[in-house]
Amino acid sequence: MTDPLAEIVSLLQPTTPYSKMIEAAGRWRVRRTEYGRPFYCVVLSGSCWLEARDHAPVMLEAGDFVLIPSVHEFSMMSADPPPAHQPYSKPVQLGEAHVRLGAQSGRADVRLLLGYCILASPDAGLLLSLLPRRVHLRADDRLASLVWLVGDEARKTRPARDVILSHLLEVMFIEALRSTTVQTESPSFLRGLADERLAAAIRRIHEDPARSWTIAELAKEAALSRSIFFDRFNRAVGISPMGYLLSWRMALAKKMLRENDGTIAEIARRVGYGSASAFSVAFTRHVGLPPSQFAEQEVPA
Repeated sequence: MTDPLAEIVSLLQPTTPYSKMIEAAGRWRVRRTEYGRPFYCVVLSGSCWLEARDHAPVMLEAGDFVLIPSVHEFSMMSADPPPAHQPYSKPVQLGEAHVRLGAQSGRADVRLLLGYCILASPDAGLLLSLLPRRVHLRADDRLASLVWLVGDEARKTRPARDVILSHLLEVMFIEALRSTTVQTESPSFLRGLADERLAAAIRRIHEDPARSWTIAELAKEAALSRSIFFDRFNRAVGISPMGYLLSWRMALAKKMLRENDGTIAEIARRVGYGSASAFSVAFTRHVGLPPSQFAEQEVPA
């Protein structure tokens, strides 16, 4: 059976992680600006605050795991934050990928592993829009172990390092996303998968993206009326069923073009278009480039 979550994470192609150990004591605050990259963190001991743009502040406790699929700016601070006018703390390097914040002597009040990774997919923006805006899990030993393995592999030079890292990151993403309580999240692909009726239709789209699906056919797969299915899908996923189908077809087409996996006519047929010209029009409207030009830019020389 096709696994839509695994397919989406695989298409994201998470790679090249930056990971470090942070320990801190006393009162401290740090701030970072990012570029929409996925940020992840696990608290090994103690507690601290995390504030990210467009997210409510959250207190992180020992064992907590956080994944923000697209972060642009965030701050972290001690459980008892310093005054707002106090300058940001300067990290002191203790070793490779290991820093200390706040008081430089005495036992650390909090220890955590954090990092970010790069998504190689040219369709990362679209795929990230289908995921929850933030995943926060309490006391998750499995994810803590995965984050430790990612950090350990990232800091070492071993044979097949990049291959192992890409697979570890995929596993970490999948484990985090399937473990989250999607009922409390904003509309996302995961909320659709959590709805048994909608999940049946989503799986069928992934199993047979070339089929000329209609709302009526997808509603039948979900065992719902057309109107109820359409409204329920929109509320859960945040996009219409036909919009999701189009987005998934275009994501697959980009992957095939990037990998030079067939002629444009063959790719058109495999993603549900009766002719290369119809596919070219739809692709150009969606991507902003015709398929041939996209392929020339993406295929390595």
